[in-house]
Amino acid sequence: MGKDSDLCCDQLIRRFDHMTAVDQVSLDVPAGTFFSILGPSGCGKTTLLRLLAGFDRPDSGDIFIRGQRMNDVAPNRRPVNMVFQHLALFPTMTVGENIAYGLRRQKVPAAERRKRIAEVLEQVGLPGMSDRNPQQLSGGQRQRVALARCLVLRPTLLLLDEPLGALDLKLREQMKVELKHLQKSFGTTFVYITHDQSEAMVMSDQVAVMRNGRFDQVAPPEELYRHPATPFVAGFVGDNNRLSGEVTRVSGDTVELTLAGGAQVSGLAVSPGLTPGQQADLFIRPEALQLQPTVTGERLSRLTAGVVTTLFDGANSRVELEVAGQTLFARLPQDGSWTSLAGGHPIQLSWAPALARVFAGATP
Repeated sequence: MGKDSDLCCDQLIRRFDHMTAVDQVSLDVPAGTFFSILGPSGCGKTTLLRLLAGFDRPDSGDIFIRGQRMNDVAPNRRPVNMVFQHLALFPTMTVGENIAYGLRRQKVPAAERRKRIAEVLEQVGLPGMSDRNPQQLSGGQRQRVALARCLVLRPTLLLLDEPLGALDLKLREQMKVELKHLQKSFGTTFVYITHDQSEAMVMSDQVAVMRNGRFDQVAPPEELYRHPATPFVAGFVGDNNRLSGEVTRVSGDTVELTLAGGAQVSGLAVSPGLTPGQQADLFIRPEALQLQPTVTGERLSRLTAGVVTTLFDGANSRVELEVAGQTLFARLPQDGSWTSLAGGHPIQLSWAPALARVFAGATP
């Protein structure tokens, strides 16, 4: 347990009948961190958040908040607050009354309440809106009121249960940036759960990728993206091409892969445990693929593919490709380098070996 940690969990387990929803989860979240738990529906992330909030109890393992064991502490006595997807603002109360609700329960004097409400409204960008009704506000403003209602209580941890899920796409993109700014402004430790990789990657200092009740990898967003530890992380975080094949040669720090269909790819960075004859999967990010090498003096992996089609995708073009019966795509800039490529046209792809990953015995 780190001495500067706001949250530590040690080997948490939670079972329901014959299913283990949280399976030996340990984590250490430093103070002031935006920590996200990312995973598909049913992976256990909501159950884990309920354990942290005190709405449920672990079958084994421990939860510590600022060094204090929380297993037997009631939810209302934990230094924790929670923002839900559906906000749960009181429609018959004003914005100020909604924010004051928790302060009243804590018996904070009226003068102190007014001061703290004014301060938190200023911090969340809603000054002077204390007397408004929540129904008069936009979706983004209501979201900020829900955050203010929690943050005014000055919790050690703010738990956020997919709070952007009910917003439209444009507002969700805006709120991702605002949430990150608010977290830094308040300095509160956020624990955020989501199935949306974009939310986790944009906002977080650390991300835990969860699958089947366990963490596959815990790392900063850039590390997850560039150096996934498992095939699941490689496929779940960001767009990725996946090509199946067999390891035909391992030499020093490189490996050669024969793809299903016979195409060979050499010069790949070796991964632990790879041996000739093993089935393996090659993962390559679409933006790593080049039609023409742009880096000189660097060893590149190469592959010949056929163009299927090209699609306009804003600032980039998505070029659909086929190699040995398997499909992949490249994300290329709108510089005209691909415009003459017709369907079936063979092209040479290249990429830096460090930008691809090979996993032995990869699973779906």
